[in-house]
Amino acid sequence: MTSTTNQQQAQSGELLQFPRAHLQALTTVKVVIPCYNEAERLDTTAFTAFLSDCRNVDFVFVNDGSSDATLEVLQEIHAAFPDRVDILSLSRNSGKAEAVRQGLLHAAGSDAALVGYWDADLATPLEAIEDFARVGARYGDVEVIYGARRKLLGHRVNRTIPRRAVSRICAGMARLAVRLPIGDTQCGAKLIRNTPRLARALETPFSAGWLFDVELFTRLSTHYRKNGAAFYEYPLAEWTEVAGSKVSGRAILRSGLSMLRLIAESRLGLPHADVRGEGPETRVIRIASAVAEAA
Repeated sequence: MTSTTNQQQAQSGELLQFPRAHLQALTTVKVVIPCYNEAERLDTTAFTAFLSDCRNVDFVFVNDGSSDATLEVLQEIHAAFPDRVDILSLSRNSGKAEAVRQGLLHAAGSDAALVGYWDADLATPLEAIEDFARVGARYGDVEVIYGARRKLLGHRVNRTIPRRAVSRICAGMARLAVRLPIGDTQCGAKLIRNTPRLARALETPFSAGWLFDVELFTRLSTHYRKNGAAFYEYPLAEWTEVAGSKVSGRAILRSGLSMLRLIAESRLGLPHADVRGEGPETRVIRIASAVAEAA
């Protein structure tokens, strides 16, 4: 694209973006999708269409001990894209935090430049993955790109009042723990640069339950010299609240108490709780084409 063309597009109000070919040359992405009893609402058409259209993004689906046909649905997606879709199956339901951690550990073992996680309900459209990746390709000092559900003019962000209230409380805790002016931690759309720093942050299970995002940010922030430059908050163009959340009020309260402990550890220097352990047994399914065909 020439300089003259850039100026003409800027004057006409068109959004300047990296061409997709340029993005693919710079950035490979592997995204974790935690799944618990998602057989009825997982949009397989959206995933397969995205995989067909975007060649630089692969997925790691984590079946978190589902009791329905989630694993069978995931195997169908894998069969269509055996080289670009991995499935991890946890032997028992271990919660979203551990499902994401196991998926990130698996993704971090690949050669992907960016790894991350996305909510299975696609409240944040998959197309935003490419938007996030463009930020990672453009700014080499950015380590974490995460979605912010801000109600800006023209943005299609629809959230209920109770959910906005909970989000503000979580953001307040995050600002105390991470010591950064973070606006939204609970949007389930995040990409992280695949570095040894990320590997260290994933070494032990999370202890904050539903607020594991804040705990992950806290762990990562300790490794960055300039925290403000390392975190990039991306205002989402579109976010839709999807019914069927599996987070209970009790889980929110329990996570809040855990988060207060983490803040005390971070700000007051209190001893860290021992959360080390082997974690749940996992069964990694990377089905060869021949096996998929036989099934």
